[in-house]
Amino acid sequence: MFNDIGPLELVTIIVLAVLVFGPDKLPKVIQDVMRTIRKIREFSESAKADIREELGPEFKDFDFEDLNPKTFLRKQLDNDELGLKEIRNGFDLKKEMAEVTEAVQNADTPSSSSPSSSSGSGRLDMTKKPEGPEKDDRPPFDADAT
Repeated sequence: MFNDIGPLELVTIIVLAVLVFGPDKLPKVIQDVMRTIRKIREFSESAKADIREELGPEFKDFDFEDLNPKTFLRKQLDNDELGLKEIRNGFDLKKEMAEVTEAVQNADTPSSSSPSSSSGSGRLDMTKKPEGPEKDDRPPFDADAT
């Protein structure tokens, strides 16, 4: 339940509990808290049993942990019926990245032909070339107008 509490936080909680409740009342407070937690667990288990009873025999293997979204997704993705394991195992990321890197490097190497002839060969030239002097389409700034 408290898997993410470290030793420093635990010591801090104990010191705060001693300061707030005092050393005389602390054992009784701990007993009351434990009794409350026990009652909540018993209530939860009885509610789960009632729900299972109401659902009927076709849901006898129903697990309430399956309602957790993480558990549900993990269970569905690990299911062999979908064939996702074969897809995941068949996909080689290193091979795909090597192919992309090779394609990019081949596109970057200059060819012996001119750029005008390379566009005719079906390859697209992705390099950005200036088309001439830049034209400023903005209207002139008028300091008096503002």
